[in-house]
Amino acid sequence: MVNEESRRQFVNELWQRFEALQQWAEENWPDKENPLSSADFVESRKEILGLRYPAQAPAGLPADREPEQGGAQYENLNPTPWP
Repeated sequence: MVNEESRRQFVNELWQRFEALQQWAEENWPDKENPLSSADFVESRKEILGLRYPAQAPAGLPADREPEQGGAQYENLNPTPWP
């Protein structure tokens, strides 16, 4: 089981590194006519915040979890045919 304090420390460090990466990317983006902005990193920020608050993660539970780990009990692999 993951210790909550170590998880929090990991996510905080990840967040700091991500902000540094974002700043570097914005400063060094080669296409100066179409510069990067913080809006280009919104989805990545959501993913990182999902690590911090798993219950509020945008995608919910990962699909690769087993049922006993909270994953889906049943996955329909045969979708309904087109009428």
